[in-house]
Amino acid sequence: MPEQDLLQVKRDKLEQLVKAGKDPFKITKYDVTHHAAEIKNGFDALDGQTVRVAGRMMFKRKMGKASFCNVMDKSGKIQIYVARDSIGEEPYEEFKKILEVGDIIGVEGKVFRTQTGEISVHADKIDLLSKNLQTLPEKFHGLTDTDIRYRQRYVDLIMNEEVKDTFIKRSKIISSIRKYLDGEGFMEVETPMLVSNAGGAAARPFNTHFNALDEDLKLRISLELYLKRLIVGGLERVYEIGRVFRNEGLDTRHNPEFTLMELYQAYTDYNGMMDLTENMFRHVAKEVLGTTKFKYGEIELDFGKPFERITMIDAIRKYADIDFDAIPDTEEAKKLADEREIHYESYHTKGDIINLFFEEYVEEKLVQPTFVMDHPVEISPLTKRKPDRPDLVERFELFINTWEMANAYSELNDPIDQRERFAAQDAAAAAGDEEANHTDEDFLNALEIGMPPTGGIGYGIDRLTMLLTNSPAIRDVLLFPTLKSLGQ
Repeated sequence: MPEQDLLQVKRDKLEQLVKAGKDPFKITKYDVTHHAAEIKNGFDALDGQTVRVAGRMMFKRKMGKASFCNVMDKSGKIQIYVARDSIGEEPYEEFKKILEVGDIIGVEGKVFRTQTGEISVHADKIDLLSKNLQTLPEKFHGLTDTDIRYRQRYVDLIMNEEVKDTFIKRSKIISSIRKYLDGEGFMEVETPMLVSNAGGAAARPFNTHFNALDEDLKLRISLELYLKRLIVGGLERVYEIGRVFRNEGLDTRHNPEFTLMELYQAYTDYNGMMDLTENMFRHVAKEVLGTTKFKYGEIELDFGKPFERITMIDAIRKYADIDFDAIPDTEEAKKLADEREIHYESYHTKGDIINLFFEEYVEEKLVQPTFVMDHPVEISPLTKRKPDRPDLVERFELFINTWEMANAYSELNDPIDQRERFAAQDAAAAAGDEEANHTDEDFLNALEIGMPPTGGIGYGIDRLTMLLTNSPAIRDVLLFPTLKSLGQ
């Protein structure tokens, strides 16, 4: 039957119900006593007991005086045995002729096990709670078109149980992070998304306009600068889990809006952040997966072993056989980049060139959890310098499966040095760097009030979820990823 005819049949059936005074959309509630998994896991105690379940009918087999269907709720599916003698002749005919796969139903009945051994509910009463007026994808092939899956995530969740499992795990990941940090004495806070100066990261912001104040604003690209203000205010351990927005490209690891978690702890440094990060990742893996060893694709990752720690310069020396400690200045660094055919911008300095070499030669080698430490000061405008190496800063990035998973600093709390770093960023912006930070006078004022020595870190929640759910793309762990509008 053509699609349009099928849809018309569904509407005709709804009209029949409405005329009979049985409009399902007028039902306001249904008292559920159990979910599918509870019944299956607790069968011994529930055998013969009356339960009330509700969910979407995903299968229906019509027979003579008795039929079968199943109900899918948030926990899974359970079989329903529907007998004419149990629910009555008229309701049975309605079940056979009006109810369809895709409808949402409520079932009251007794728990039992069929002759084939399947735990089921013997229906005494069936209520139609919502009529499905669209067609679901064909059950044997499921929903495989990725564009439809992302655009109609609600259908994806219905048809693909592994998708639902991914997002259940995502929720558990965030919950376990909160549990860990709360146990370490951190306080969860919220900071502004609309800001006049989008700082704290190297990224291009989205711009908007606030009509009430007739002011141009930006969507935040980071959580950093406001959280540091709270450290100044005496809240010694703070964190935030929230959306940030970066006006950048789309690929398997990037979405313009994504979830970031940042935390700041007074009276510690980046070594304290490394210890906290390693312990937290181990805790999350155990909580969510029940193990610290798991596979991503064909690679086995091990969060149980101590994470490797290596400086950025030593990593380049190890994997590219280049010693940047022997390169005296920017001019020589650019000559080396020319020899290795590494593209750079005219405004780049030696520190920028070091980072470009790291990206070219090292990142793809970092599969097992690795802390890469001590970055050039030029690419770390908010970070405290190393006392014995003022050209480097106390910063690390955590890499797993070649991906950057976290970024952390011993936070710069010297307002004079910070003003000079902002000035350098302003100059870079004037030279064409669209991702440069800009001077934030209120933040400088906060530093002049006084910020204690502080360690801080940011984690990408989406990439961590990709790892722990074996998901190939960031879109697979975002319920509603950014997509180009249809018709454009």
